[in-house]
Amino acid sequence: MYAVIQTGGKQYRVEEGATIRVEKLEGDRGRTLEFDQVLLVADGENIKVGAPSVPGAKVTAEIASQGLGEKLVVFKFRRKKGYRRKRGHRQPYTALKITGITA
Repeated sequence: MYAVIQTGGKQYRVEEGATIRVEKLEGDRGRTLEFDQVLLVADGENIKVGAPSVPGAKVTAEIASQGLGEKLVVFKFRRKKGYRRKRGHRQPYTALKITGITA
């Protein structure tokens, strides 16, 4: 069984027992979250597609960890002008362990 949920402006395909990284959500490690914006639920041959979400469907998840992604280097450069700017960025994320899918 799998589902497609929406959080942080993005869509994720999730299965029970899987761990996914999403945009940072508030909460400490071990906290349980419920997602009610479920766009699709599939159980073998039965597929429920929402318009925009499936009524009554929920996905429960537990916060596994909070962290920062790998470093990205943002380098700005203008040729012949002596303009150079170097800056790093690490995007915060929340790792979620999917505990249940209800349709």
